[in-house]
Parts: sequence; C-alpha cells; structure tokens
Amino acid sequence: MNSEPGNDRSIGSSLHLRAVTKAFGSVPVLKNVDLDVASGEVVVLIGASGSGKSTLLRIMSGLETADAGEVVVGDVPLHDPKRAPEIRGHVGMVFQQFNLFPHLTALGNVTLALRKALKMSKSEAHKVAMRCLDRVDMGDRCENYPSQLSGGQQQRVAIARALAVNPRIMFFDEATSALDPELVGEVTSVMRSLAADGMTMVVVTHEMGFAQRTADRVVFMDDGVIAEQGPPEQVLKNPRHPRTQQFLSRVQEI
Repeated sequence: MNSEPGNDRSIGSSLHLRAVTKAFGSVPVLKNVDLDVASGEVVVLIGASGSGKSTLLRIMSGLETADAGEVVVGDVPLHDPKRAPEIRGHVGMVFQQFNLFPHLTALGNVTLALRKALKMSKSEAHKVAMRCLDRVDMGDRCENYPSQLSGGQQQRVAIARALAVNPRIMFFDEATSALDPELVGEVTSVMRSLAADGMTMVVVTHEMGFAQRTADRVVFMDDGVIAEQGPPEQVLKNPRHPRTQQFLSRVQEI
C-alpha cells in the first residue's frame, strides 16, 4: 500500500529481541527469549495456552513492556521509554475480539483512527478507508454496522482498520479463534494475501493449516521459552522437541 501522510517510512520492518523477560507478579511468563524476524518474513507462534506466545506478541507490538532485555521493532528500541512512542502508527494489531465500535459503520470504524490520530481530512480518510476495505473484500459492506456483519466480516473490517495506518509490521493474536469454523477461511485468506504481498507478520494461532501453508518459520513456545523453531515442514511434520511432539499430537486429535 502506498504511504500516507504522518507515517515516517524510514522506520524498518524487522524485529529483534534479546534476552526478553516478563513476569506477572511472581509468575514468570517469558524467560530470556531471543527472536529475530526479517523484513517480509511471516513467523507463526504456536504453543499451549500459558506458554507465553501472546505476551511475546504484545511486547513486540508495544502493548506490553518487557521487564528486561532488548526489543527493537522496526528500528525503534522499545526498551528505551523515550524512543518507544516512535512505533505508533507503524505496526498494526488484530485481536481475537474484533473491538469494533457498534455505533459506527464499517467505514466509520476504519476512518476513525485516520481522522483522530493521523488528522486526515474526511475525504482523505474516506479514500484510504475504502481502499483498505476493498483490500479485504469488504468495500461493498462499508455502510453496514457490525451487528449486520458475520464474525468473519467483522474481523476483516478489523484487519482493514489495522491496515489503514499503513503499518510496516502486522501482528495477529488468535485472529480466527472467536470465529465459527466455516468463517475461518475467509480471514486466513486475507492474511495469506498480505503475506504474499511481502508484509512482515507475526501470528499467534492454533490454525496449523495456516501455519503450514503461509509461515516462513514456525516458533513453538513452551513455558516461557522458545523450545523449537524452523520451517513449517520441519516443525509441524517432523518436530524434534518432545514437547512440540506432544503439543502437535494433541492438536491433531481435536
């Protein structure tokens, strides 16, 4: 997508984490995690609930702060409180819940941030929002309210909203887990098209099919550490770590 006013494109699209540690109270959640994500790479994080993958994603997206370690996202050192705000507008985040404003149309939900945060004019915000809604095949539903949309359609509007600020990196936290099974495909199809366009993406998911078809690398997390990582055909088809083997055997039984 073309760059828009207010978004400094000099910020890069790679991520680098060194010795990242995080605890909630006395409970350690991340333990000295090292991870690099190259520009244009699609990395999928898998693991059981409580393994630390969502917390790691929130730290990379700037929604959480690590207790220790270095986090460099798009050339911005998030571990430096003075520099961390520079990441705003350069990353997009899509959550499990759609978090759409029920009193706004699909178009209104996408234009809101553009007008409030990026100070775009109404006409400019409309143009950008429609381009993003068209990108996720929701342009024809732009005047619908969330209550008039299926879960998959609402999530596609949420993706359009994240794309509207023209991010360099997209984060997805269980973006399909709240959807009925028959609606998952329409959202993962959009995610795959973003990956094909070269968007840097870090995705937390239980959709092993998406990981298999789309990921450049699969990272398996267990008890706050990266237990195994590699190409999807290796990690998903021939895992080496016993905990990866155990996790995948349980997932495949469901």
